[in-house]
Amino acid sequence: MKHLRSLTAVAEVARSGSIRRAAERLNITPSALTRQIQDIEYELGTPIFERLAQGMRLNAAGELLARHIRDQAADLDRVRSQIADLSGVRRGHVALACSQAFVTRMIPEEVETYRAQFPQVAFTVQVRDHVQAVAALVSFEADLALILQPPPSAELHALYAGRQSLCALMRASHPLASEDGPIRLRDCIAHALALPDRSLAIRHHIEQALARRGIEMRATVESGSLEFLRNVVLREDVVSFQVPSGIPDDPRLRSRLIDARDLEPMSVVLAQLRGRLLPVAASKFADQLAARLNRQIAAA
Repeated sequence: MKHLRSLTAVAEVARSGSIRRAAERLNITPSALTRQIQDIEYELGTPIFERLAQGMRLNAAGELLARHIRDQAADLDRVRSQIADLSGVRRGHVALACSQAFVTRMIPEEVETYRAQFPQVAFTVQVRDHVQAVAALVSFEADLALILQPPPSAELHALYAGRQSLCALMRASHPLASEDGPIRLRDCIAHALALPDRSLAIRHHIEQALARRGIEMRATVESGSLEFLRNVVLREDVVSFQVPSGIPDDPRLRSRLIDARDLEPMSVVLAQLRGRLLPVAASKFADQLAARLNRQIAAA
C-alpha cells in the first residue's frame, strides 16, 4: 500500500504539471514529494519526468509508469470490492461517464435504486458526451460510460447496444405541437432552431442527414447544454432536438419523433474499457443499467 501511495504521487504530479500544486493536493511538503519522485527514479534507474520551465511533464518512461499506476489503482479497487463482498457488505465506488441525454431521469433513478439496496456504495457521475466519454474510460476516470452515438473505438467493450430515435422538442403552444405522430425534418428546420452545438453527437447526426440532401440549417440559439436548450424551448417558439431519455415529464413541453425517412435512430451504448476487470460494484450496476436500457429502449 505504501508503494502504491508513492506511485499515486507520481500520477498527481503528472496531472498537475507542478510539484508545488501536487504537494498541496496530497497535503505534503514539496520537498517530501520531490524526494518521493527521486526515490522512484532511482529505483527505476531512469528519469520519469522532463523538468521544464513551465513545470513537470512525463517522458516516455513516465508514460509507461503512469499506465501501470492506473492499472494498479483499478486492480486495488476491484480487490477491495471483492473483499467487501466476502463479508456480505457491498461497498465500493462506481465512476460513470454519461451523455447529457441520460442525466435528467435515467441515471438519477438507477443510482437511487442501486443505493437503496447497497447504501455504502458511492457514485461519481461525470457528464461526458461523445469522444470525452471514451477518453474517461481510457484514462480510468470512469468504470462505465453510457454514450449516445459513440465514435468508433477499439478501446470500447459494449455491455449494451441499442438505438433511440431523435425527437423534435417544442413548447406546447408551438404551431408544430398541434399535430400528433412523427414529424418531417424539413418542417422542423422551417422554424427557428435551438440546436445542440457541435460538441454533441445529436448535432452531428442531424447535419449528416441534411448534408446528404444538400440542406443547411441555421441556429437561432446554440448550446452545449441540453438543459439550457430545454429552457429556451419553454420561453420561445423554437424547435430543438433531443432523445426521449433526456426529455423530462413536463406538460409545458411537447415532443414528436423525427420521421424515420429523414433520420435514422441514434446508437446508445453502455461500455467499459476493453480488457479491464471491473470492480464488483461497477459490474453489478452495469447489469442493472443494461436491464433498464433493454426495457426502456426496446419499449420506445
